[in-house]
Amino acid sequence: MALDEEKNYTLDDSDEKKDDYENVCYVCHRTESTAGKMVQVAPGLHICPDCLQKTFDSVANMGFGMDSINSLFGGKVSSPAENVTDGEDDTKDDEKNVTNHIPNISFLNLSDLAGFGGIPNSQRIKKKKKKDEKKEPPVIDIKNIPPPHEIKAKLDEHVVGQDYAKKVMSVAVFNHYKRVIQSENLLDDDDGVEIEKSNMLMIGPTGSGKTYMVKTLARLLDVPLAITDATSLTEAGYIGDDIESVVSKLLAAADNDVERAEKGIIFIDEIDKLAKKKNAHQRDVSGESVQQGMLKLLEGAEVEVPVGASSKNAMVPMAAIDTKNILFICGGAFPELSDIIKERLNKSSSMGFVADLKDKYDNEENILARTTAEDLRKFGMIPEFIGRLPVVFSLETLSEDMLVRILTEPKNAILKQYQKLLRYDEVNLEFEEGALRAIASLAKEKELGARALRSIIEEFMLDIMYEIPKDENIGTVIITEDYILKKGGPKIIPREIGVIANRQKVAEN
Repeated sequence: MALDEEKNYTLDDSDEKKDDYENVCYVCHRTESTAGKMVQVAPGLHICPDCLQKTFDSVANMGFGMDSINSLFGGKVSSPAENVTDGEDDTKDDEKNVTNHIPNISFLNLSDLAGFGGIPNSQRIKKKKKKDEKKEPPVIDIKNIPPPHEIKAKLDEHVVGQDYAKKVMSVAVFNHYKRVIQSENLLDDDDGVEIEKSNMLMIGPTGSGKTYMVKTLARLLDVPLAITDATSLTEAGYIGDDIESVVSKLLAAADNDVERAEKGIIFIDEIDKLAKKKNAHQRDVSGESVQQGMLKLLEGAEVEVPVGASSKNAMVPMAAIDTKNILFICGGAFPELSDIIKERLNKSSSMGFVADLKDKYDNEENILARTTAEDLRKFGMIPEFIGRLPVVFSLETLSEDMLVRILTEPKNAILKQYQKLLRYDEVNLEFEEGALRAIASLAKEKELGARALRSIIEEFMLDIMYEIPKDENIGTVIITEDYILKKGGPKIIPREIGVIANRQKVAEN
C-alpha cells in the first residue's frame, strides 16, 4: 500500500511513477543499474541476484534443501528443476515442505516488511536515461543561459554593491555552463579543445553577502544547490561528516536525480576553517586531511555517495556521481589573512626618510583584494587545493553608505519586511534619513556586516510591534534618529476618523 506523503511514499508495482525510479536491493542497497535485474520477493521489496544466490548458498551449506528456502520466502521461490511437472500429484510433497523447515530459526515475513513501505522514496534513485533513448531538451541550454550582464542585473536586484564580485561570478558561471554543454556534445563542436572547470574561491568579511549571492545565483539559473559547512567535515573514518557528504546533499537537493545533480552547484562555506593547524603534533583530520580529500571532488571524479543520509553505512543505498560538471564555490572570511597581506606588503619598506610606514595599510578596509596564492598558502591552504580554485576574488567591506542601501533597496530589504508586517495592522511604517544613518553607523561599529542590521532593528522595533496591536487609533509610525540613539521616541500619527469608523463597522459585521 503506497503512503500518501509526497517524499516518503513507496512505489509499488501499481504506481504510475514506478518507471521513474530504480529498484534498490533490500539487502545490499545497490541499485538495479549496478546489481542487475531485481527479484521481487514481496510488494515493494526487491533482492538482487547476488544476495539471492548468497542466501541459497548459505542455506545449502547448512544442510537444508530447496524446501527450506521455500519456507524462507513463503513458498514463492523454487528451483528450475522443481518447476517441471511429471503428472503426479504433488500434494504430499507440498505438505512435506511446510513441515520440513529450518529448525529453531524463525525467518522474517517479507510481506510484513512491505507494510512498512520498503525503501522510502527519499532513498530511491531516479533511472538514468539510456543513450539510445530520444533526448529531451537539456536542462541547461546555451540559448537559454542568461548572458553575464543579465545575471549581474538580477544579482543587483537582491545584493547591494559588490560589483566586481558579481561581475566575476556572472562570467565564471556563464563559462562553466558553456563547458557543461560542450562536454555533453550538445553542440556541433569537434575541434578537440576541452574547456577546464573554473571553481571559485570567495574571500570576504562576515556579513558581506557571500552565501546570499550564491543562493540568488542558483535560484536565477534553476539548478540544484547544496550549501554545506566545512567545519563539520573530517577525514574518512573519523567522527563527523565524510567529504562525499557535500555531494550527497546536492543529490538530495536534486530530488535524487543523478543526471540533474551532476549539473548543480555546491557552495562550501567556512572554507578557511580547513587551514592547516599550526604547531600540530598529531594528525590534522579536520584541516589539511580534508583539503587533500577534496582534491578529487574539485578536479572531477566519480564518487559513490550515500542516498538520503550524510554518512556511509550498510543500510543506506549508494549512488555514483561524476563531479566533473559540478561547479564548486568555496567561501570564507579568512580573518587573519589581512595580517599576512600587510606583512608581505611591508617587506618593501626600508630605513630612511623615504621608507614606507609600517602602519600604511592598517586603515585599508579592502586589503583582502590584494590576496595572492602565496598569502593563502601561508594562511594554511595547501598548494594543490588552491590550484583547483582558479577564480579567486574578494568582497568589499560594507561601508556605511552600503549599509543604508541594504536597508531599503533590495527586493527583500529588512525595512520592507517590517513595513509589510505592520500593513497587516493597517499601520504605515516610515523611516527618517537620519534614522537610517544611525542604524548603519551602529551596525558599522559592531563589525558584523549586514547581519548586524537585523539585530539592531529587532531591538528598537520590539516595543513598537508590541504596542501597535493594542491601539487602533495609530495610523503611521515614523522612526526618528533620536529614537535609534535612545534620546527620544518615534512619531505617532493618528488614524483618520473615517478609517477608524469603517474598521469598527467591519469588526461588528
